[in-house]
Amino acid sequence: SKKKGLSFEEKRARMMEIFFETKDVFQLKDLEKIAPKEKGITSMSVKEILQSLVDDGMVDTDRIGTSNYFWAFPSKALHARKRKLEELESQFAESSQKKDALQKSIEKSKTGREDTAERAALLKELAALRQKKEQLKTEIDKYRECDPDVVEEMRQTNQVAKEAANRWTDNIFSIKSWAKRKFGFEESRIDKGFGIPEDLDYID
Repeated sequence: SKKKGLSFEEKRARMMEIFFETKDVFQLKDLEKIAPKEKGITSMSVKEILQSLVDDGMVDTDRIGTSNYFWAFPSKALHARKRKLEELESQFAESSQKKDALQKSIEKSKTGREDTAERAALLKELAALRQKKEQLKTEIDKYRECDPDVVEEMRQTNQVAKEAANRWTDNIFSIKSWAKRKFGFEESRIDKGFGIPEDLDYID
């Protein structure tokens, strides 16, 4: 089956992993080399992902001489994310309150009345607020993706998965070695018979 590509938010989270795990400062060219190799982010999309994180205040940048440098530390990112979440949640609460008030006005306007221009306007405003509410929910979820705690949890999950994959690889090599000794099979014959890729190896 075709391998599913990373979503935009998954790329953002993985880019933040690079900064959080290394606590280092990078140039764009450095990240264009590191991101594809270590995080599966294509080099062509690194600049766009990085700019989106800079725009959202998740990554800091400064120009020194002729070069731009980028960095992000978990402590600052956590505070920035908390501020943004508080701002978004405040907007979300305000939007929800306004939506509820409009909903009550609409219900009230229905009592003993036909459709009116006022009611039509209220319905239009309510629809716009519902859309705004969904946009705010999406924004809130986006910032949770870059939560240092979530990134750390993802890193630990990836480590467990890597260790499990290497354990199974070790088991396959052991079985192949046993089969060669026991039955005198050639390695290529074992690989072909059991569908084992020729380039099977441990994950670094």
